[in-house]
Amino acid sequence: MKHDRAILALKVVLWLGALAPGAWLVGGIFRGWLGANPAETLTHVTGMTTLSLLLITLAVTPVRRFTGWNAVIKLRRPLGLFAFAYALTHFTIWFAFYNVFNVGYMIADVAERPYITVGMTAFVILVPLAATSTKGAIRRLGKRWSTIHKGIYVAATLGVIHFYWLVKADTRLPIALGACLLVLLALRVRAPERRATRLEVEVETPVGSS
Repeated sequence: MKHDRAILALKVVLWLGALAPGAWLVGGIFRGWLGANPAETLTHVTGMTTLSLLLITLAVTPVRRFTGWNAVIKLRRPLGLFAFAYALTHFTIWFAFYNVFNVGYMIADVAERPYITVGMTAFVILVPLAATSTKGAIRRLGKRWSTIHKGIYVAATLGVIHFYWLVKADTRLPIALGACLLVLLALRVRAPERRATRLEVEVETPVGSS
């Protein structure tokens, strides 16, 4: 019962924290606090939120393994879905403001600028992960599901590279996020392998397998 209350509290914090950047951006659109270049602010905030949520999603399994608190695994699905929602918003903003909904411009942008190329690749990887987030998909895909969802490691890595190449000058933040990613990946490599529990299978996130 105590753990159930703790998970409920964490879910409330998760929802509030994940929705906060979006709420701030929506408020900024109507109240005009997004600065001189609103499109840039929208793109930056949605991108940073996507990457942050991906890293938090990756942190769930190490937390469970080192604390023994299995119920925390229930947070992975909403974290993964929120990460994809912000990634989709990030893509839509870029497509709308920077490519004026022109597919030709978008393809040229992806082909000509490396940081756009890796960012688009990361987004494309996340699409099938989100599309197979349901329990039905887990049952239908079987062992292939776990293989597909390991794509989160590639997507998160490409997300860090995308951010690093984008900022150009002050690279301290992307380097810090990259260090966090390396630590999370190292913890997964060092953690002992074991068969997934029924709880893990039922609440697996769309963008983060163990």
